[in-house]
Amino acid sequence: MTEDSVFYVGVDVSKAKHAIAIAESGRNGEVRYFGEIEATPAAVERFVRKLESKSRRLHFCYEAGPTGYGLYRQLVELGHRCDVVAPSLIPKRAGERVKTNRRDAVSLARLLRADELKGIWVPDTVHEAVRDLVRVRAAASEDLRKKRQQLLSFLLRHGRVFTGHKNWSRAHVRWLASQKFDHPVQQIVFQDQIDAITDAQNRLARLDAQLAELVPSWSMAAVVTAYQALRGVSFLVAVTFVSQVGDVRRFDNPRQLMAFLGLVPSERSTGETVKRGGLTLAGNRRARRVLVEGAWSYRHAARVTETIRVRLEGLPKAVREIAWKAQTRLCGRYRRLTAAGKKNPIVVAAIAREMAAFLWAIGHQVEPVR
Repeated sequence: MTEDSVFYVGVDVSKAKHAIAIAESGRNGEVRYFGEIEATPAAVERFVRKLESKSRRLHFCYEAGPTGYGLYRQLVELGHRCDVVAPSLIPKRAGERVKTNRRDAVSLARLLRADELKGIWVPDTVHEAVRDLVRVRAAASEDLRKKRQQLLSFLLRHGRVFTGHKNWSRAHVRWLASQKFDHPVQQIVFQDQIDAITDAQNRLARLDAQLAELVPSWSMAAVVTAYQALRGVSFLVAVTFVSQVGDVRRFDNPRQLMAFLGLVPSERSTGETVKRGGLTLAGNRRARRVLVEGAWSYRHAARVTETIRVRLEGLPKAVREIAWKAQTRLCGRYRRLTAAGKKNPIVVAAIAREMAAFLWAIGHQVEPVR
């Protein structure tokens, strides 16, 4: 074995043990299954040191999953290249119906050697912490929504319907406080649901406060601030988008960002026949969801509201110009598509796709703090 040879190492990760396969460099290089090692940092380091005695150049890869990026960071610290691969981007034979840890590890090693795998972007530890906070905040918001719906369903079953303007307003809270039930058990159930909603609201408020405190010290804080110049992009939308997507400058053009977010149509074309279907809906669903929610704001006429004016203060002129160009273009596009009879989901998807392009443009005007 020469010193310049490369060992391509496929790792099928799991909670307790990692299955390892090694592919030697060269078209006819041997591909062999090494075995399993304990999924501990000490065991991984011993395995790497053992391989280093046979080849100085090691290239690792494993599938992204619930085990996170700890293995990636350890291998990089040991001085070796490692790719984390999205499972949906791993080539698989249509007729293959047998899946084992051994087969997966061997397949990863062989595909890595053939340069058929592309690693995903891996966030640093601080970025991952912000992402975790954003995701738990989203879970808390969904939990609050479900608890509120359970209470409204309970009241509806008993013929209690609020006739005011909006649920969960001050008037609605006063109306809830006035509700009385004949049976004591039903009153207990009602109060228990009220208390659960109060606890969920307090939890959400605590997480919002943590997010507002953490973001200013984040390296991507300037990017978050710049994104808020765009209509429909609030603080929460900007933080969610940045935490899930990262630095948009890693995309060469807006189309790559749109494809990453799943905002491009699927296609099955052959010869002169072109068939396009619905959106691919690939990539990060959280980032896609906040863009779709923000796209609804463009149904109104283009104007700089007081909220947007405050956000624009202190931003570079280039960012302000992009934000205004986005308003005039997207508001007009929303009206044209609606007038043409397009359904709301199609209109909003088109606006969200163009919002991604403007976010890409703004992201290239602001330099993250390193």
